[in-house]
Amino acid sequence: MTIKFFLLANIQGKTRLSQYYEHVAFEDRSTLESEIIRKCLMRNENQCSFLEFKDYKVIYRRYASLFFIVGVDSSENELAILELIHNYVEILDTCFENVIMFNLDKAHFILDEMISNGNVVEVSKQQILDFVNLICKVDNPK
Repeated sequence: MTIKFFLLANIQGKTRLSQYYEHVAFEDRSTLESEIIRKCLMRNENQCSFLEFKDYKVIYRRYASLFFIVGVDSSENELAILELIHNYVEILDTCFENVIMFNLDKAHFILDEMISNGNVVEVSKQQILDFVNLICKVDNPK
């Protein structure tokens, strides 16, 4: 898979997490994010979760008050990306009670365990959780 970016936004349109896997100038990121998030927010629940934006195929999914948005190249399988999003959400649900915003560093860490250089490298929830729990024990010894 060639993932270009992974965004997490709330229903007010604010970016809560962003990870880029190809170069996008820092000053262009906020414009790109706001345009993509606005397009996703404007769509109703009866519309499909795929859209074309510039050179990207954008796949998104809404969970509660958060939108998980992934930009890929045009040859990617949309259903595989939806499954990747769902897997990420399930791992986040296991790690956090309800409040992800207070643990963004851990959310980035989990994403980094799943995706490296725009390629999916791990999808096993148990493998990812075992590693995250190990790192958390090292960071917070009792």
